[in-house]
Amino acid sequence: MKKINLKGLDLVAYTETLSNGLDVIFVPFEKKANYFISYATRFGADVTSFTPGDEKKVCKVPDGIAHFLEHKMFEQESGEDPFAYFSNSGTGSNASTTYNSTQYICYGTKNFLDNLRYLIQFVNAPYYTDQNVEKEKGIIAEELKMYADLPDFQLENRLREAIYHVHPRRIDIGGTVEEINKITKEDLYLCYNNFYSPNNMFLLVVGNFPMEEAMTVIHEELDHRENLKEAKITPIKEKKTVCKKEDKFTGSIQVPKIGVGLKIAISDLGEYDDLELDLYLTMLTTMLFGSSSLFREKVRSEKLLNSFFTDWDNTENYKTFMILASTNEPEKLIGEIKQEFIHHSLDEAMFQRMKKVWIANEVKMADYIDSTVNNIYDDMIRYHKVIPNKVDIIRRMDMKTLEKIVSSIDFHNMSVVTMMPQEEVL
Repeated sequence: MKKINLKGLDLVAYTETLSNGLDVIFVPFEKKANYFISYATRFGADVTSFTPGDEKKVCKVPDGIAHFLEHKMFEQESGEDPFAYFSNSGTGSNASTTYNSTQYICYGTKNFLDNLRYLIQFVNAPYYTDQNVEKEKGIIAEELKMYADLPDFQLENRLREAIYHVHPRRIDIGGTVEEINKITKEDLYLCYNNFYSPNNMFLLVVGNFPMEEAMTVIHEELDHRENLKEAKITPIKEKKTVCKKEDKFTGSIQVPKIGVGLKIAISDLGEYDDLELDLYLTMLTTMLFGSSSLFREKVRSEKLLNSFFTDWDNTENYKTFMILASTNEPEKLIGEIKQEFIHHSLDEAMFQRMKKVWIANEVKMADYIDSTVNNIYDDMIRYHKVIPNKVDIIRRMDMKTLEKIVSSIDFHNMSVVTMMPQEEVL
């Protein structure tokens, strides 16, 4: 295996790419007692249209199919429940689907080799029938209806619909009841066979575990898996402008909520490494809206905030910064946010201070298995590699580059969504 020193973190990663293209990443923690395994594919809710590698015809599959497929992986032909297997072995397990990935995990302190083997085996053994697909539709429909009643869920969905014209990010990861009712077992096998292929997957193991024995199990279970020809994902023709500048609606809430989305076309920002660009944009929004920013100090002192959440939404061509907040004075808070975007002031001292905080956080997180898993998983999904020198990259960040990137952003290209209590008249 190739040894990669994670500079400044006192961690070492070992990587190997199998002959079929599957990436294996080990990060040992000898002083810990537990382990964490993630078996992942770069297939998520963004993919709804593609051309299989051995065909010329474009296939359109229903929204929410990646999440549906994740659910169905836990139904085995033998009738055994993987959750029950892991539970009986004293191990936790779960799975999750995002817009750009799906992962299956197990974690614990016992039976490492058996659990590693079983995790690989059940993910490699899809079993879909007309009957079990129909049964799952009712289960997922109830799940979607439950989330649809949550105000924060409603707010984020309306904000995504306001930001994007046609991109799948308009739709929740789970899809819609109408769309999931269209899913067939043939759709599931089509997606599985094209995107659960070794060259589109990776296996990440972090913690205290026997590396040589783990690699033996991995070779035994995965060397024979063959790749299909790479599927071609249909490009999404999304407009640069937001779909809707403003939107207002009512919901079952007592305190108004707002959502603000700033949509940035990557093509407008110049030539930058993906990680570098992500770091600079995150630095910008941390300086403007972070917990120690002047904005947060001002709106707290004026008692404009009940809650405040920010996140970046990254697609292949766009980076969108989203704010979700609860406030008694929505119009005033929206005004303050717009002012901060348009009349931003970037301070060199704060910039340097934030770099030091980020480096300290990277070092601190490297002491924890779960944080290390999350960091490397995100890097493998977003950048398709382990980043060995993230601390050095942060240290090299400079104010001049930040200002150049910021000068290319259209801060007027934003969507604003307001959710008011139902008794309020808009």
